[in-house]
Amino acid sequence: MERKLKCIGVLTSGGDAPGMNAAIRAVTRAAIYNGVEVKGIYRGYKGLISNEIVPFKTQNVSNIIQQGGTILKTARSQEFQTEEGRKTAYETIVREKIDALIVIGGDGTLTGARIFSEEYNFPVAGLPGTIDNDLYGTDTTLGYDTALNTIMQAVDKIRDTATSHERLFFIEVMGRNAGFLALDGAIASGAEAAIIPEIATEVDQLEELIKNGFRKSKNSSIVLVAESEITGGAIGLASRVQKEYPQYDVRVTILGHIQRGGSPTANDRILASRMGAAAVDALLDGQRNVMTGIQNDEIVLVPFSKAIKNDKPINRNLLETLRILSI
Repeated sequence: MERKLKCIGVLTSGGDAPGMNAAIRAVTRAAIYNGVEVKGIYRGYKGLISNEIVPFKTQNVSNIIQQGGTILKTARSQEFQTEEGRKTAYETIVREKIDALIVIGGDGTLTGARIFSEEYNFPVAGLPGTIDNDLYGTDTTLGYDTALNTIMQAVDKIRDTATSHERLFFIEVMGRNAGFLALDGAIASGAEAAIIPEIATEVDQLEELIKNGFRKSKNSSIVLVAESEITGGAIGLASRVQKEYPQYDVRVTILGHIQRGGSPTANDRILASRMGAAAVDALLDGQRNVMTGIQNDEIVLVPFSKAIKNDKPINRNLLETLRILSI
């Protein structure tokens, strides 16, 4: 028999993503609406271990839906990766009378949540908060749309100077080993190509670009590159061009952490609100070890094991669309 849920703890962990505050707001207010107390846990799993926990009321989450970053702060915790660290975290949870956890973050966050939940038979629900969009089982993740818009705006500005100087620009975007930001960003900004890790073993993307993408009919080209050892990154690709195709004037721009910041878009705010409320409902229904996701505009519950272990496939139709439109 499930014990009655009286108090939910909420934390953000790993890299920050726009929409995390909207999610914290939704979790807090949905829980209070259902008669459940909320405690905010600062600095992720690290805060669980060091007991950085504060009771949250409705006013704690007022005027935050539009803010980037996370009011709960975030940190990576090496200690939580150890059995001793997780034991200390559990002792904190018991002492604080927290009955369930909602964690907001990427694959590392959900991996920690799954291990903790299984070790202590403790109810945990997760929200996919990562700009990389690399979690399986959800069409999109919190922060992805905002990051994509930031990339588009940056590329729009870079195109002005690329055209003026007749240059080949490699623009490196985040995503670790996932090419979603690079591919969608390239389509949204009208770039000539995207170099992504998902197809790096199938074709020499740089050679293909030079042969087909960088045509004589264009006086400049912009190529989005996913940051990855597999792609070589923007700097690695630029070095190759200088050696193998010295006739081209190459420049590199690494967008970096600008992609993580900024006020979340309407899409990210709505998604975070829906997912946050759904996570509370899931816990009240006795669910555990699940991530709230979105598929075909419907909220779904995805087991942590699937969300973490399964690779999210790239939409190869988008690659063909980009090729067609870059002529």
